[in-house]
Amino acid sequence: MDVAAVCRPTRRPRFQRAAVPPAFRLTDNDVEIVRVVARHRLIRSTHIAALVGRSIDRTNDRLMRLFHAGYVDRPRAQLDYYPTAGSAPMVYALANRGMRLLREWDGVEFRSAAVSRSRRQAGRPFIEHQIEIVNFQVALEQAVRERGDLRLIPADDMIASFLEPAGRHPFALRVTLSHRGGARAACVIPDFVFALQLANGARRNFMVEIDRGTMPVIRSDPRQTSFGRKMRVYLAAHAAEQHRRQFGWKNFRVLVVTTDQPRLSSMIDALGDLRMPRSAAPSLFLFTTFGALGEVSPIDRHWLDGSRRPADLI
Repeated sequence: MDVAAVCRPTRRPRFQRAAVPPAFRLTDNDVEIVRVVARHRLIRSTHIAALVGRSIDRTNDRLMRLFHAGYVDRPRAQLDYYPTAGSAPMVYALANRGMRLLREWDGVEFRSAAVSRSRRQAGRPFIEHQIEIVNFQVALEQAVRERGDLRLIPADDMIASFLEPAGRHPFALRVTLSHRGGARAACVIPDFVFALQLANGARRNFMVEIDRGTMPVIRSDPRQTSFGRKMRVYLAAHAAEQHRRQFGWKNFRVLVVTTDQPRLSSMIDALGDLRMPRSAAPSLFLFTTFGALGEVSPIDRHWLDGSRRPADLI
């Protein structure tokens, strides 16, 4: 009796490039995938599939080939997920070869190869925070795509029209806060910035704060890091009309996405306790939760302002 040997295909490692990469020919669609990864810093395969309009199976196949060819990276901190969530969508970052590709195709300039290395070596808290940002971005892009009366203006286009030169953190707001007779410099850098242009030409500018509950809402010492201190910086910058001088905006609002209703409520309470001259506290901030965003589009009327009144973005 003859026994046939069964050869099982070798499973490629998830986080180590194969010594012999799979057959691969770069296509225009692959370049678009690399562009999407570059634009979002860290992004899940499911997000990429939604943004490029392809099936998740086809997208995963091309991402696998792009990874082994050195165009994209898979941050190793994802290893934390797989003992309990082996089917979780893979997170990708831009690799050095992807940077060179976009430099050649689009003339994109990157600060240095250290950018790619830092994303590849990103820790789990940073990845989780970035993925929540991308969740919001993708939901927003899909919501705008489904409407004919809105245009999404990305951050890069907004920077190009600044009245003042953009620095390392183009949207940073820097103010001086007073405390017990003294003064102290403070700064806030939003997680995400965008604008919506309406059919009549009117524009709404937004800064987004993604809050995963990792910092206290308030502290007894206002000089220490807290979400209440962030809100105070935004209020001071708005009162000083820094947005007009620095960005050329007539106005803006701050969108806060947080973990749950109790934390949202505590944020609104903290906002109500802030006493600042010429403050726009109730109307400057809009609040919602991750759960609410998962049910409807970010544009719909499920936000609460600082007076706990329902509001929408347009």
